[in-house]
Amino acid sequence: MPKCLYCQDENPPQEAECQNCGMPLPALADTAGARRQRSFLLFCIALTIFCAVMILWLPR
Repeated sequence: MPKCLYCQDENPPQEAECQNCGMPLPALADTAGARRQRSFLLFCIALTIFCAVMILWLPR
């Protein structure tokens, strides 16, 4: 059940707007945590690759 970002009220899955306050419900609220974790993982991998390249490329 999607939760409203404004009033934190639980709503049925087929609703587009919150029944309590009328604000639009997030479309992908169920997968937000997984997407955020994947983005963080990709950032860490990119940062590691960047650091390794800089260690090899920069003069000692």
